[in-house]
Amino acid sequence: MGMAISISELIDTENKLKSVITELSRLKKQLKNETVYLQEEIKNDHDFDEIIGNSSTLKHALFRLEQVAPLGTTVLLEGETGTGKELFARAIHSKSSRNNRALIKVNCAALPQGLIESELFGHEKGAFTDARQKRIGRFELANNGTIFLDEIAELPIELQSKLLRVLQEGEFERLGGTNTIKVDVRIITATNKTLLDQVQKKLFREDLFYRLHVYPITIPALRDRRDDIPLLVNHFLQKFNIEYGKQIVKLPGKAMLQLQSYSWPGNIRELENVIERAAIISRENHLVIEPLQKPELFDDADFYTLAELETKYIIKVLEKKFWRVNGPNGAAKILGLHPETLRSRMRKLEIQRPETPS
Repeated sequence: MGMAISISELIDTENKLKSVITELSRLKKQLKNETVYLQEEIKNDHDFDEIIGNSSTLKHALFRLEQVAPLGTTVLLEGETGTGKELFARAIHSKSSRNNRALIKVNCAALPQGLIESELFGHEKGAFTDARQKRIGRFELANNGTIFLDEIAELPIELQSKLLRVLQEGEFERLGGTNTIKVDVRIITATNKTLLDQVQKKLFREDLFYRLHVYPITIPALRDRRDDIPLLVNHFLQKFNIEYGKQIVKLPGKAMLQLQSYSWPGNIRELENVIERAAIISRENHLVIEPLQKPELFDDADFYTLAELETKYIIKVLEKKFWRVNGPNGAAKILGLHPETLRSRMRKLEIQRPETPS
């Protein structure tokens, strides 16, 4: 007597189980890689964990941040050194649908040129002399998440084509490898240089510039948001009171005027350093500010309010540019502001173009 037993269901179940095990293995490996990266990130002390200020220029930048954050759009953060571009990148990531994954950060200016490709895209064992084992690159770590490429203007031009391919096709190969790796990554870049100038100097690819310049956000310099200085000073003072066991609660009005009159070439990072130094040397509950460099536009013989000083300078630039706001030869570029930010300042300061006589 013979019997026939169908094992097709058992085979299907076994195949599904193998698929689940493979996926679990992949997720475990990815989690391990992210954990190592995050442990390294935790060691770094970030300046502050929130964006502080109520000035109109900052509010405009935050409005643009709120608009783009929930989307998957590539964002270019423009601004001087020390304005808080990394902080904006973190805010964009935290308000996006990818916020359950790590924000992977790469400073293109801090990496040796010979290691940037390996750092970004990884390498296979034996790809170069010291490549003793396979390494996962930052783009693989950022899969389904966000990568922040700081100082993007410093990326070597020979690697810019590889970044362009990631933007266009979502794929790349590891250094020394032949297998194509697919990734879904949102890219946020930042620069303190004018990328269009870099393009004209043949230091940056024009096609990559237009791929990155989809949604630019200009972060205002501290001298363009002087009203925020008291809030920032109070924040840093609380931070250093805790760090150094101080109880400084008073800042003389003369010291605050000194802070608000200074041009702050190093922006918020410089302000933090000044307050930290002041907290160290202050022995009582009064904050003692050391003399700062005299700002270029301040004349002892002719005192103005900050609003008057700003109004005079904006009008001077507008007149020089024949009241043109936009464009490569416009006043906004000279002032380092977004055109809409400049228009907002003009409305607030009641600056109007004089009527042309008929």
